[in-house]
Formats: sequence, structure tokens, C-alpha cells
Amino acid sequence: MNWFFKYAVFLQIACYCLVGQGQDVQQQFLSPHNEARAQVGVEALVWDDTVAAYAQNYAKQRIGDCALQHSGGQYGENLFEGYGITDPVGSAVTSWVNEKQDYDYTSNTCAEGKECGHYTQVVWRDSKRLGCAQAQCNNGWIFVICNYDPPGNYVGQKPY
Repeated sequence: MNWFFKYAVFLQIACYCLVGQGQDVQQQFLSPHNEARAQVGVEALVWDDTVAAYAQNYAKQRIGDCALQHSGGQYGENLFEGYGITDPVGSAVTSWVNEKQDYDYTSNTCAEGKECGHYTQVVWRDSKRLGCAQAQCNNGWIFVICNYDPPGNYVGQKPY
């Protein structure tokens, strides 16, 4: 076997593994989102590479400080950070979905002193596409971002 063939085989294997890993991560983000949406009768989200690229670009920008600062872009957005967690994707989406317990659909309000906006973005009926990313920050924390297209959480509107 010549060196070129060995190198080409190595690249093919490496690329295959990266693609497979990416699809696994996509499902790790999509599945809990879509389970929460199914519970309230909302159509499942689909993964969107353009939205994911936006999320990845912003996650890279946060590596230096890991600040929970919104990007201000055209998408709906949920942010999360954690330290020493083994499953940042699961921890992020679980924390957002767990806000459901403090959300009152009838009055479209959140319990006093609680946060519900992450949950309502997860289940926002008009959002159709999802893109998420995570980054290891310089301080050791993990930054997680999910973007939603079209965005949700419009004042005075119920999510579903």
C-alpha cells in the first residue's frame, strides 16, 4: 500500500466518524426538544445546518468568557452553561424543559420569581428548525446554545 492510499483511507475513516458523531449530537439535542413538544401537541423540530452554523459561530465567540449573553441575532435562543457536567446537552435541554413546572398555560404566565422563557421557546408552535452547539470555555465551563427558527416568545402570545 502506498502512502497516498493509506492517507486517503485514514481521511475517509476520520470523516465518517466525525459525520456520525455530529448526527448523534443532533439527535441528543432534537430528541428532548421534540419529546417536550409532543407532550403539548406541537409539531417536531428538524435540524437545520444553517441555524446550527450560527449557533456554533456564537459558541466560539463565548469561549473566552463563557458569558450567558444573548447573540442578538435573528433566531430564538436558549443559553446554558455548566461546570463539571458529563452530559452538557442533556443538562441544558433538561433545565429548559423543567421550567414547565413553573409555567401556567391558562394565564400564559410564569410563577413569581421563576423563569419560563426557555421552556416556552422549546415548545413555541411556530418554530420549525433547530440548530445547537456547545463549546468548552477557557475557564473550564461548557457553553451550550440552541437557536430556533422562526423565533418565539412574543409578548401576549401563548407558545402553543
